[in-house]
Amino acid sequence: MWNEFKQFIARGSVIDLAVGIVIGAAFTAIVNSFVKDLLMPLLGVFSGGLDFTNWFIALDGGNYRTLAEAMEAGAATLNYGLFINAILSFLIVAFALFLIIQQVNKIRKKEAEAPPPGPTTEEKLLMEIRDLLAQK
Repeated sequence: MWNEFKQFIARGSVIDLAVGIVIGAAFTAIVNSFVKDLLMPLLGVFSGGLDFTNWFIALDGGNYRTLAEAMEAGAATLNYGLFINAILSFLIVAFALFLIIQQVNKIRKKEAEAPPPGPTTEEKLLMEIRDLLAQK
């Protein structure tokens, strides 16, 4: 069983998947920072101070100025502003993946349209030998 597990882990596809997950996590951190630290402040400036992070409903009926205040008071909240941020993050990731896949498809299309490579030197030599033998 241990040997089977080692063979499974050593497969290229499992290692590729692990690398993809690590890169995906790093990319998610970048996108989250982009949304939180760059995009949302810009949206706030252009929308007259709009800040989604403090859009919430306190379920205890209390009146809190910020989400941090409500959390500090221990109030249960519906954080729909954070949900909006999550949707924006998703849309940015989806658009970035769309652009990447679009470029990969262009490269694949160019490769498919390229003429097949000619015979190698080894294949040419074998064809010449076969022609010489056929002449005898």
